[in-house]
Amino acid sequence: MEEFNGQTVVISGASRGIGKAVSTAFLKQGATVIGIYAGNRDAADAFLKEASEFNGTLQLHQCDVADADQVERFFQKVEEEFDTIDILINNAGIRRDKLLALMDQESWQKVIDINLTGTFCMCRSAVLLMMKQKYGRIINITSPVATIGFAGQTNYGASKAGQIGLTRSLCKETARKKITVNCVSPGFIDTELIDDLSPEQLKEYKKVVPMRRFGKVTEVADAVLFLASRKASYITGTVLDVNGGL
Repeated sequence: MEEFNGQTVVISGASRGIGKAVSTAFLKQGATVIGIYAGNRDAADAFLKEASEFNGTLQLHQCDVADADQVERFFQKVEEEFDTIDILINNAGIRRDKLLALMDQESWQKVIDINLTGTFCMCRSAVLLMMKQKYGRIINITSPVATIGFAGQTNYGASKAGQIGLTRSLCKETARKKITVNCVSPGFIDTELIDDLSPEQLKEYKKVVPMRRFGKVTEVADAVLFLASRKASYITGTVLDVNGGL
């Protein structure tokens, strides 16, 4: 079944990891995907080549989600071509782990800018388009760190907690327009975001997860697709955990 046939989906961080899996899942369900990547053109080209069977329904654009001007220009182009969008997935995110006492200002600010300010910029432009048709789905990819915390991730945890706060406030502003706003909160997922962890760290983190394994990107994509579907029309302002019981 092509659940999302004819729908237009904007996904940030679309060319790798969770974003790539979510993009592929929507493409398989008949959607047109307009993906954003930060700067890794090689990864974007590789994804386009890999997804050649979806030629015509996958676009990838370079954009800094933390730059309000760039985001506005991106959505202007989207509006010119598609008039509106149906779904927004805010997946772009980075980590700059350091103990707070040793954290420099740049490491703090960069994480906040991309993870939280980027979500704000994308939501602001997307809501204006969705209001045209009085329908939309916004899904922000957050993290369990927002609520349980991890040492060395005060910047990341603050940005992800901020996403949840934004989600729960925005959903009250858009509910009457039939625009739902939710979060998906993946735990440890096997992506390049954890490539910098040592084998010892990976082993210890797996012990923390009750299921004793890391999640798959496809498992996150399935959760996103559910919240983006019409079946989830009465679900808004919530956080769906995909974390193996963390």
